[in-house]
Amino acid sequence: MTPRKTLLIVYHSMTDGTRQMAQAACDGASADPDSPVQVRLLHAAQAGASEVLGADGYVFATPENLAAISGQLKDFFDRSYYAVLDHVNGRPYASLVCAGSDGRGAARQIERIATGWRLKPVAEPLIVCTHAQTPQAILAPKRISDDALLRCRTLGEAFAQGLALGVF
Repeated sequence: MTPRKTLLIVYHSMTDGTRQMAQAACDGASADPDSPVQVRLLHAAQAGASEVLGADGYVFATPENLAAISGQLKDFFDRSYYAVLDHVNGRPYASLVCAGSDGRGAARQIERIATGWRLKPVAEPLIVCTHAQTPQAILAPKRISDDALLRCRTLGEAFAQGLALGVF
């Protein structure tokens, strides 16, 4: 029997867009009931070093705030970083970014942190642009398009399959 693997999805969301994206990735990763992959979806405030150490792969999901990851996701990384350094080398990761206009700043910040942890990217950052540009639109609850959610779901499904097959 194949040992069970764990995919950890850590997210933060203020206006629900990133949560929808993370949930879609979780749904995709959990789609096969016979998969040897257990999926854990945790809000960044609930995740820490023990969850990182207990996982075989990671999806980090964040809104882009001022061209960076959210403060709550940054707090997760700050609380976990040194405790897991050199204990997760080579493990796979992917990132999801819910952005108003660009998203590349947040994606680069996750990439830099993942590089420090010596994680291996398994996909390009999946950035969903909401085009929210006014204070009202930025603060308003988001509705992520079905197409974008399908891309998130597909990423989660492929990631779980890759873990199950030992591809990463």
